[in-house]
Amino acid sequence: MSPLTPPPPPPDGRTVPPGRAGDERRWHYRRSLASRVTLLTTMAVGLAVAFVAMGAYVTVRMQLQSSLDQSLLDRAHQAASSNALAELLNTNTTLPSAALGAADVRIALVTPGQQPRSNDRVGPTLVLGQPELKVAERRSSYSLRTISADGQDYRVVAVPVENGQALVLAQSLAPQQDVLDRLGAVMLLFGLAGVIAAGMAGWGVARNGLRPVRRLTSSVEHIARTEDLTPLPVEGDDEIARLATAFNQMLTALSASRDRQRQLVADAGHELRTPLTSLRTNLDLLAQADGPGGAHGLPPQARAELLEDVRAQIEELTTLIGDLVELARDDPMTHVVEAVDLAEVVDRAVIRVRRRAPGLTFDVEGRPWWVVGEPAALERAITNLLDNAAKWSPPEGTVTVRLADGVLTVDDQGTGIAPADLPHVFDRFYRSQESRSMPGSGLGLSIVRQVAGRHSGTVVASSSPGGGARLTLWLPGSDQPLGPKVPTGGRALGTA
Repeated sequence: MSPLTPPPPPPDGRTVPPGRAGDERRWHYRRSLASRVTLLTTMAVGLAVAFVAMGAYVTVRMQLQSSLDQSLLDRAHQAASSNALAELLNTNTTLPSAALGAADVRIALVTPGQQPRSNDRVGPTLVLGQPELKVAERRSSYSLRTISADGQDYRVVAVPVENGQALVLAQSLAPQQDVLDRLGAVMLLFGLAGVIAAGMAGWGVARNGLRPVRRLTSSVEHIARTEDLTPLPVEGDDEIARLATAFNQMLTALSASRDRQRQLVADAGHELRTPLTSLRTNLDLLAQADGPGGAHGLPPQARAELLEDVRAQIEELTTLIGDLVELARDDPMTHVVEAVDLAEVVDRAVIRVRRRAPGLTFDVEGRPWWVVGEPAALERAITNLLDNAAKWSPPEGTVTVRLADGVLTVDDQGTGIAPADLPHVFDRFYRSQESRSMPGSGLGLSIVRQVAGRHSGTVVASSSPGGGARLTLWLPGSDQPLGPKVPTGGRALGTA
C-alpha cells in the first residue's frame, strides 16, 4: 500500500471519521479522572483479593490433603501390624470396613499374581492397579494415590503385611471436598464484598482527593471567562499546592505582560499624538495659506520652514513606527543571520552618526570581533548607542568608542545619568526630566537591550570616568573569522 492509498474500510462497512480510530483506542481518556481512579482502585483490590483467596484455597487444600495422607498412612501401618488383622487373615479374606474398627475407610487385601480388587461389600467396587500390586510384591514400601469409583474420589494407601499381601485403605474425599467448597463459597462472598467496599472507598478517596483539583479547575475556568488574573489561594504543600503556585506564577507573568502591552499602547499613543498634532497644525496652515481665503499666501521663507517642519515630523513618525515594530519582535531571531565583524559594524555606525552630528569628534579604537547575528539589527543597536552619546554630548564634544574582546564601550561628555534614572534608562518610552525637551521617543536604548538579548549579550549603563555616561555592550563571539563567507581580515578602527 502506497503512502497515498487510503486505509481500507472497516469489515462491517462503517466509515470511521478521521482521528476516531485513535480515539476509540483511547476510550479511557474520555472518562473522568475520578472514575478512572475508582476503577483502578477496584481492579487493584479485586486482583489482590483474588490472589489472596487463591493462595488461601490452595494452601488449605494442600494442608488437608497432607493431613489426610499422613492419617491414612499411620492407620494403615497400625492395622498391618495389629493382631486383629492376623486373626482375620487366618479365617477369611473378606474384610468389611468394620473389621478393624474403621468405619470411615474401605479395606482390601492385594495378593501377588491376582487381579487387585477391593472385596469390601460396602460401597462401590474399587478397581486397584499396579501401584498396590507393587507393594504386595515388595517392590515398593507403600503407595498413595487418588482413584475414582462411581463418580466419587477416594484417597488410596497400600502397605505390605506379613503374609506377602498388601493392605489397602481407601477413604472418600467427599468430606474434604465439602470443606473446600464451603471455603471457596465463603472466600467468594468475602471477595465480592471486599471488591465492592474497595470500589466505594476508591470513589470516596477519588472524590475527596480530587476536590482541590475541581476547585482549581473552577478557578481557572472563572479566569478564562472573566480574564480576572487574581492569584489563586494556595493551601498546603502537596502536588496540588505546587500546581496552584505554578499557575499563580503564570498569572503573574501574564498580568505583567498585559500591563506591558497596555503601557506600550498608551506610551505609543502618547508619543504619536505630539508629532501628529504638530503635523496636522502645519498642514492646516499650509492649506489656509494656499486656499481661497489666503489671497496673499505665505512668504517663501515661512513656507519653506513649514515644509521643513512637516518633513521632520514625518521622519520622526517613521522612526517612531520603526522603533515600535522593532520592539514588537520579542520572538527569537527570524531574520537571516551570518557571521559579522563587529568592528566593521561600529565603523559604519560611526559614519552615519557623524553625518547627523558634524560638530562632534568620535574617538574610535577597536579590534575585530566576529559574532553570529543579524547585521542590520546590530548596526541599529550600535547606532542608537552612538546617537544617545551624541545627543548628550556638548557642542564640539568628543564621543569615545572602544571595542575589545566583544565589549563595546561608548562614553560621552554630557551631564551623566542621575542615580534615580539609572535603573530605567533601558525601559520603553522612559525619558528623564532633562530629556523631555529634546528630540527622541525613548525607544532607542530599549532596542539596544532587546538586540543584545536576542544575541545572548548584555548592555549596562554606568558613569564615565570623564563625568558623562558610559554604555557598555557585550556580545559573545570570537576574535577569529567565523564561517566561509566572512572576510579573512578586519580593519582596525581609527580616530575620526
